[in-house]
Formats: sequence, structure tokens, C-alpha cells
Amino acid sequence: MNLSDSQTGAVAPRRVSAMEAVLTHLRGAIERGEYAIGDKLPSEAELCRSLEVSRPVLREALRALQTMGLTVSRTGKGTFVVARAAGEPTFGDYAAGDLMEVRRHIEIPVAGYAALRRTPEDLDHLTHLLERMERETDTTSWVALDTLFHLAVAQAARNPVFRRVIEEIRDALARQSAFLTELGDRREQSNREHRALVEALTDGSEHDAVQAMTHHLDRVESTLTAIVRPAPRPDPDRPGA
Repeated sequence: MNLSDSQTGAVAPRRVSAMEAVLTHLRGAIERGEYAIGDKLPSEAELCRSLEVSRPVLREALRALQTMGLTVSRTGKGTFVVARAAGEPTFGDYAAGDLMEVRRHIEIPVAGYAALRRTPEDLDHLTHLLERMERETDTTSWVALDTLFHLAVAQAARNPVFRRVIEEIRDALARQSAFLTELGDRREQSNREHRALVEALTDGSEHDAVQAMTHHLDRVESTLTAIVRPAPRPDPDRPGA
């Protein structure tokens, strides 16, 4: 008789999306040298046929490869391999490290100011966004709400310069959020982190708000690192490897 995961105490494996499966396959082929630097990947039509996926799924995977610095897309020519190992992801115009540095220097103090300056209307707006995020199942819609949430925190700090900075990096934030949600299964965890921040803002606790945003950004950074880290190679000495 088979026992359920809840009966055995085992944790059910995370369901891998079609896009993630395609990305893992192509990334592995590049890292193993099946495609050398300078090689052109097969056409989208060929990859869709061989991998048995739709074109939208394939294109998401190809975008992720480019974000990781493994490939570059040349209009009218195709996708070419430019590196054997994933490097620092790039989100729009900004490298991940640069983006995280700015986010820490801006969003952490912003959270503290927001705890001290937020209005009842700010809290209502943030709570409404959070509730929508917790109900949302579509990744694209959730990412849009995530960006609005961070803008709303900046608005609650009552300093227009903070909001202008977040507006400037808004596209990069959305790209980063989509990347982490697709490949790092971050949505539910991020919702919990956002909930902790809203609770701190509601309490008017500068300390708790700063801690909540710090924890949120720590988790973002650690997930990014885990995604980019090379997959462990099979041990040839291990039986069954």
C-alpha cells in the first residue's frame, strides 16, 4: 500500500513547469558543451518539435537563458551561445548585483519611513494589493501586482524621490520578479514576506518594517544565487549514477 506524503512526513517535490523543464534541458546541454560558445541553437520550430512544447513556453526559456548570460538573441539570425556557465543575471538595463545593491539602499530605509508616515489610505491600498496577490494564480498578473506593491510602499514613505527611484527601476523589478517566480517558486513565500511588512507598517514599527524588508531582500538574493548556481554533476563513482 502506498502512503501519502503527509502520512510519511515526506515533502512533495515542487512541480516543475514546462518552461523550467525546457530551460533545464537547454542549460544542461550548454554547460556540458553540446553547444559550444559561438554555436547557434536550433530554430524555434526545431526546438518546439524536438522538445514537444509550445512556442510561448520555448520563448520564455530562451529569455531565461539570455537573462543568465548564456545566450544572446540576434534579430533575424537566431540565438547564439556566448558562455558555458551562467553568469550574473541581467534584468532589462541592470545587472542583478547592481539592482540588489540599490534595492537594499533604497527599499530598506523606505520601509522604515513608511512605517512612520503611512496614512490609513496607504494601509488600505497595500492591504488590497496584498489580498489580490494572495488570490492571484497567473504569474504575469501577480508580477504586475508585486511591482505595484513596492511602488505603494515607496508612496507611503511620503518622499516623491523614493517613488521616482522605484519607478526608474520598475521594469527591472518586474523582470526580476518574473524570473524568480518562474524558476524559484517565490510567489507564496513572497506573499508571506509582504504580509509581514504590511503588519509592521500597520503597527507603525520602524524597526519591524526595516527587518521585514531586509528579510524579503535577503530571500530574493538567496533565491537568485540558487537559480544561477550550476546544477551538481552526477558522481561517476556512485552506484546508479
